Amino acid sequence: MLPHHVDPIVAIATAPGRGAVGIVRVSGKGLAPFVRALIGRDLKPREATYGPWRGADGQPIDHGLSLWFPAPHSYTGEDVLELQGHGGPVVLQLLLARCLEVSQGMLPGLRLARAGEFTERAFLNDKLDLAQAEAVADLIDASTEAAARSAARSLAGAFSQRVHALRDALIHLRMLVEATLDFPEEEIDFLQKADASGQLQRLREALSTLQAEARQGALLRDGLQVVIAGQPNAGKSSLLNALAGAELAIVTPIAGTTRDVVQQTIQIEGVPLHVTDTAGLRDSPEVDEVERIGIERAWQRIRGADAVLFLHDLTRWGEPRYRHGDANILRGLPEGVPVLHVWNKVDQAGGAPAGDDDIALSAKHGTGLDVLRTRLLQLAGWQSGGEGLFMARERHLRALARVGEHLQQAQELLTQAADQLDLLAEELRLAQHALGEITGEFTADDLLGVIFSRFCIGK
Repeated sequence: MLPHHVDPIVAIATAPGRGAVGIVRVSGKGLAPFVRALIGRDLKPREATYGPWRGADGQPIDHGLSLWFPAPHSYTGEDVLELQGHGGPVVLQLLLARCLEVSQGMLPGLRLARAGEFTERAFLNDKLDLAQAEAVADLIDASTEAAARSAARSLAGAFSQRVHALRDALIHLRMLVEATLDFPEEEIDFLQKADASGQLQRLREALSTLQAEARQGALLRDGLQVVIAGQPNAGKSSLLNALAGAELAIVTPIAGTTRDVVQQTIQIEGVPLHVTDTAGLRDSPEVDEVERIGIERAWQRIRGADAVLFLHDLTRWGEPRYRHGDANILRGLPEGVPVLHVWNKVDQAGGAPAGDDDIALSAKHGTGLDVLRTRLLQLAGWQSGGEGLFMARERHLRALARVGEHLQQAQELLTQAADQLDLLAEELRLAQHALGEITGEFTADDLLGVIFSRFCIGK
């Protein structure tokens, strides 16, 4: 382990601010003498002990629960001490300072923990694999109940078990190929007799299933960035308010009311959708400097969107100038971004164009909103019935995609002449390496730094 992973660490493990309970956590090797000096007595392992924590002058700083977890039966795999007291920021700072003060004679090198360092040590000490460690942060950051349940399943190892099953099948296939390479003079064709081609095909099918489930998990974690775009007074702010069920954006008949982006996260079947209302898009001499900036920001959001709701005003669709404005907007939308054409104010006008990507609704009265919600989920690729889903991240999806590419190359090589077996073995090795990046079997230190730096302090 690297030197900075050997130092004992301490941190306030609860969020900043006032609360009923606050926790100070210490982790390191050989904490028993430190615990005795700080608490004034030995603690029984994994048993809450109530009592005072005293300062250097003998006066109590606070009263609370002390919990002692000797290694390796702790969150980090090291000795861990948790002090659970009152959640005032001053009290917690005093406890933190007292831990550092006592450590000068009993626990040299005790320092403040970096963000995510407790979980990082759990990973380094084989208490969690990397996918499980990431699930800790995902569980804390979950914005919906479905996301929290999926993160809990990943923390329990559901995702890792699927990855390990693929890895084991891949190792078995590699063994067959290596045997054929090591014993070319044998008459027995190891690969053909063991149905290596069938094994590889089943492995690719299992990977495809895992990729589909991982995409669902990533959607639960990250959600979908949806931008409402259209000309002024098409009803964009009204649609945002209707989807959110609250008056978030100002709605008036005056063109250009919305000058800046307004965003709200809603959830549909547990999937978080980050919906953004933008300034009306128009090219007119009436546009002032503030509205111009708002329009520029609208286009920035559109270019970064996962989906665009292009809102049309049915009551003005008969105006050639309005249709020309919509056509200009459509030409400016970025390629590759899915676009749903939403025809608003159906309560005031006749029918709307009936295209595959067209939805007619009334943002004012709520007509058609359920259809829009369903289409948004379909656009996101969400499949209902995801009770057994696990949480996944973009890096997991990229790793699985690389596994698929290597397995495809392996499939092609397997059907070629026997002199390609060395290349086949290399493709399988690379596939296993990419798979191992998910759980941390093959992971660069700089990636670990990026992952754990995004955790909160004390976790």
